[in-house]
Amino acid sequence: QVQLVESGGGLVQPGGSLRLTCAPSGRTFINYPMAWFRQAPGKEREFVAASRWIGGGAYSQYYASSVKGRFTISRENDKNSVSLQMNTLKPEDTAIYYCAASSSRGLIASSLPNTGNYDYWGQGTQVTVSS
Repeated sequence: QVQLVESGGGLVQPGGSLRLTCAPSGRTFINYPMAWFRQAPGKEREFVAASRWIGGGAYSQYYASSVKGRFTISRENDKNSVSLQMNTLKPEDTAIYYCAASSSRGLIASSLPNTGNYDYWGQGTQVTVSS
């Protein structure tokens, strides 16, 4: 059984930082897209960032415009885990953050923000930005 386990959420003041980590079990995703999405109360789940394997051990990163320059997605632990470093957090970043993984190695960049292209999801971790 494949599981994605997120950790690292919590309460932080505006301007602060948090680091989320997603650790898969049951299969490997080294050569497959992994991403972070978030969902605020009363809103739809939205894309945050994605990491896509481009060959030769390298990955490309993609970000929503609302987080670009503040958040960084990276692969960890022999590339099978993914983390999200969140800096300069704002109250509007408050949401449940979900890790996602796709079993489609050939996803193109424009497809990465689509929730329907991901086959596995974590249970979510709450991030609250408040003073």
